[in-house]
Amino acid sequence: MTPPYDMNFCFPVPSSLQNDRVKLVPFIPSEHADAFISLTKDRPELFLYLPWGPFPTVHDFVSTLIDQRIQPDRGIVLFAVFDKSTPDAPQLAGIIGLLDTSAANLSTEIGFVITLPAFQRTHVTANAVGLLLHWTLDTSAEGGLGLRRVAWKAHSHNARSVRAAERLGFRQEGVLRWDRVLPAWKTESGNGGGIRAGDTKADCLGFDNVLLSLCWDDWEAGARQSVNEIMQRME
Repeated sequence: MTPPYDMNFCFPVPSSLQNDRVKLVPFIPSEHADAFISLTKDRPELFLYLPWGPFPTVHDFVSTLIDQRIQPDRGIVLFAVFDKSTPDAPQLAGIIGLLDTSAANLSTEIGFVITLPAFQRTHVTANAVGLLLHWTLDTSAEGGLGLRRVAWKAHSHNARSVRAAERLGFRQEGVLRWDRVLPAWKTESGNGGGIRAGDTKADCLGFDNVLLSLCWDDWEAGARQSVNEIMQRME
């Protein structure tokens, strides 16, 4: 018998997070990687503002992103996102996850957000983010983790991501300059700044991140209601 996949997350991971529109399930490479890569390998633009990808093969995706970065880090958990518009056959609509999660500081960050083209500008992204916000910011009595802070980082050129976060109640805190070093093959998503002579990664561009957050007091002061309304309104 194959042992269950070890999510290795610092909090217990539910078997699913879902409402009547979207379902999030833990991303299991043996179950979800083939479908995800088949739907993204010819869409490099989906990875433009991310510090990883695109991935030409399933092996490349699993061996680098999953095995080397996600699974060993107890602060990261990845979910597969399914659209439930066709209840009898939910469709894989993308991925989403949490990173930099700290049980000690009751904080996390939403990331790894990729919504497949067929589901962009629909209800999928807002509902996937909303489900994660409920899980992270709701109290334990309400079925959540009771965290105090959820962050969102967006490439400084990715105005669409910044607007999406602000629409869901995230508040901009500032810009983290030179926050990420890109792989050498990513030559189109740097921040436009040059690399100084003698840099130890002179062949790797960097980029700035816009930092936003949604905290427990924002959540209780009206953000939860606004998110619920958006989740129902988005078509």
